[in-house]
Amino acid sequence: MAIDTPSKTTGARQGRRPASPLVPSRRRSARIWVRIVVTLLLIVEIYPLVWMFLTSLKSNSDYLNNSTWSLPTTWEWGNYTEAWTTGNIGLYIQNSLLAVLPALALILLLGTAAGFALQVMVWKGRSLTLLIFLAGMMIPPQMILLPLFTVYFQTGLSGTLWPLVLTYTGTGLPLTVFMMATYYKTVPRELFEAAALDGAGILRSFWTISVPMVRNAILTVGLVQFFFIWNDLLIALTFTNNQDLRTIQVGLLNFTGDFGATQYGPLFAAICINVFGTLVIYLFLNQKVMKGLTSGAVKG
Repeated sequence: MAIDTPSKTTGARQGRRPASPLVPSRRRSARIWVRIVVTLLLIVEIYPLVWMFLTSLKSNSDYLNNSTWSLPTTWEWGNYTEAWTTGNIGLYIQNSLLAVLPALALILLLGTAAGFALQVMVWKGRSLTLLIFLAGMMIPPQMILLPLFTVYFQTGLSGTLWPLVLTYTGTGLPLTVFMMATYYKTVPRELFEAAALDGAGILRSFWTISVPMVRNAILTVGLVQFFFIWNDLLIALTFTNNQDLRTIQVGLLNFTGDFGATQYGPLFAAICINVFGTLVIYLFLNQKVMKGLTSGAVKG
């Protein structure tokens, strides 16, 4: 029987290195620096929004005569009413919705179906077809505006919102197809094979199996495309030759008051309506977007 002698015990205790008191202090200092960096980032992100909101409550003379960083001398809440009525922001938002929502629906429907066909279905030439879609991402939009303008004019589509819907759909499909095809790689093929053994066809496998499994990815791609299309200025400025067809971005670009003078208070009020409206949409769908970026096809 071995006896634990004091010397052995002392040696064993000496073999253990005591925790250094510097480790907790280092961790504490690292947390402080992280908090400082996060606070600075929040200030950089939030301060422009606060400044924009305060500027929207200034009068035109207050904006021109006082400092840019000063608070409003009088709080002009009527700027929002003027932006909505005189500035026609309501009409511009309506035009944006009429152009964005149909284009977004077509992008998601066609992009999801194309991603399913390129990754799940087996057919000759699908790799080449995917490369063609990827090549569409490399074409600058500026190169296709003049030919499209000519085509829309000759077909009688000018003067409507159809040029925006069709152009947004065409420019948004390459990225959507690529993202959906990439996400379909994570979907187990055994599910579709089991559905085929049960007698399910291609359309049924697409609607009842693939679409529910990639719904988070569809929501993520849809939100990304929504912000791309909503914030577009170049395409909307090219194809909207009528004031009644202006989208929100074109309307903000040409936001003027009486005699062509820029009314800065109502202008910033209109910008706030646009920015904070889209910000609310993003904050509401933020968790869904995170799930779409990180979740897999199945949970084991």
